[in-house]
Amino acid sequence: MNSPDTLPDPDLQPNADVVIFDGQCRFCIGGVKQLSKFDCCGGRLSYISLHDPRVAERYPSLSHDILMQEMYVVRADGRAYGGSAAVRYLTRRLPLLWWATPILHFPGTAWLWRWLYHQVAKRRYRMAGKQCPDDACSVHLR
Repeated sequence: MNSPDTLPDPDLQPNADVVIFDGQCRFCIGGVKQLSKFDCCGGRLSYISLHDPRVAERYPSLSHDILMQEMYVVRADGRAYGGSAAVRYLTRRLPLLWWATPILHFPGTAWLWRWLYHQVAKRRYRMAGKQCPDDACSVHLR
């Protein structure tokens, strides 16, 4: 499996939105690699694992526990979106995902997308296998 280090880094793209993901989760790594393909023109998104020490330094309002629950996208202006709201934001941000915008933004369905996102997020280690040193992710396999 390729390392998440092959994704665009926030230090190299300071004006890009930052996707904060679980870099110890194979499902999550695969997801952000797929997401990076939708940044067709490049430069709109950069990626960083929630386990990277820079995350705690740069985003003190986003605790480790919060980030373990859902992916976050932090815009260049500092506004942050988590979970299904992040996915919804990305459908508006990336032209190749615009086709999903009407589906994810259909009035009255935000609760459904939140619920679905959380169902997948809490099962992510079971879905694609875990990749954590010293079995540190076992708490999420319940």
